[in-house]
Amino acid sequence: MANPADSATSRAPAAGATEKPSDSYVQSFARGLSVIRAFNASHPAQTLTEIAQASGLTRAGARRILLTLVGLGYVQNDGRLFRLTPKILDLGFAYLTSMPFWNLAEPIMEALSQSVHESCSISVLDGTDIVYVLRVPARKIMTINLSIGSRLPAYCSSMGRVLMSGLDQTELDRVLRASERRARTQRTVTDIDELKVLIAEIRTRGWALNDQELEEGLVSLAAPIRNRAGQVIAALNISGQANRTSAQEMLDRFLPPLLEAADKISAMVGLRT
Repeated sequence: MANPADSATSRAPAAGATEKPSDSYVQSFARGLSVIRAFNASHPAQTLTEIAQASGLTRAGARRILLTLVGLGYVQNDGRLFRLTPKILDLGFAYLTSMPFWNLAEPIMEALSQSVHESCSISVLDGTDIVYVLRVPARKIMTINLSIGSRLPAYCSSMGRVLMSGLDQTELDRVLRASERRARTQRTVTDIDELKVLIAEIRTRGWALNDQELEEGLVSLAAPIRNRAGQVIAALNISGQANRTSAQEMLDRFLPPLLEAADKISAMVGLRT
């Protein structure tokens, strides 16, 4: 089974781990974000030393940033431990409210979930991961607790492959090579060339089927959401349990309503963009 600590969340990268422009890069801001990213489901409350280590900062640097975040209300300090406050949700909410068509998509997702009696989600691509922006859960089907903002690897998820099918070959190659491609189950495809073939097929047919590559027992079906120009900007999926609905049954029963829902959302996006 997948480990939530390895899947939906991960430790924050060091502050200087990514390539950055020499002129416009604000290092102090980047360090502040690295401190925020140090918190996750596996590490909700941490000491100063732990946060400094996770964010790649000195204790003094991490302390200044933490005290700033405490002063702004984004972090609270309880003795030796620091933890995020609910105010941090304002940052993610700003993204969702800046794209109001997602609110219009939710009723379509709810109708889809009710018709197939399975969970339904929308995600976008962020680096090598997918990030959930909307989710209508039917029941708990994964060992990973998923909610808005959760992240999963793109290379082995149905929505991730749909999203990567919208990339040009140069960007697709970059994303795949940057991905930590490990066999999460016995079925997981990790070879870059094989993944490129699978993604090319998805690009041609317009949907992706994932049969227990992300997690044992999990099957999922995904379709693209496109903007007015036809570009893939998000992915919509249905997830189910293999012991209840096989991959072939999901394809036969759920693909038509999934494609219809994705087309409806794409039409709404076209009116807003």
